[in-house]
Amino acid sequence: MSESKQHDTALREHLLYLIRGGGAHLSFDDLADEFPAELSGQKVDGLPYTAWQVLEHMRIAQWDILEFSKNKDHVSPDFPSGYWPDQPGSQNQWKETVAKFRADQKAFEQLVADPESDLFLNIPHGEGQTILREALLVADHNAYHLGVLAVIRRLLQV
Repeated sequence: MSESKQHDTALREHLLYLIRGGGAHLSFDDLADEFPAELSGQKVDGLPYTAWQVLEHMRIAQWDILEFSKNKDHVSPDFPSGYWPDQPGSQNQWKETVAKFRADQKAFEQLVADPESDLFLNIPHGEGQTILREALLVADHNAYHLGVLAVIRRLLQV
């Protein structure tokens, strides 16, 4: 295997590791499996959102980044209103959002893992974005909000 191919493979593996919550990050699966879904629509004093609202925000953002990365006709939701639900959510909505998030995460992982996806090539319909940049954005955004959800979980189980 050429050195260039080795570097490409190593970069893709590192990105997948980050997207899955590797390293210092909390994994989505660990948080989703441990979070008490029955409390996901409950407000915490001092916070403007419920756990489900944060999770749904994560799902919408990840879906938007995925669709933008592969579909030139994709139209992003209005910001910020299109990224944050206004209802508190429920246990059933939590479960539905978890399933949708996982499906989109898997699709994004497949995009990153595909050797046909040039990580460095500008996305033709973008403004300088690359698959590499979008993968880092997904990993960063998800890690931030998983931390928020971990704190909400702790506050709800006082």
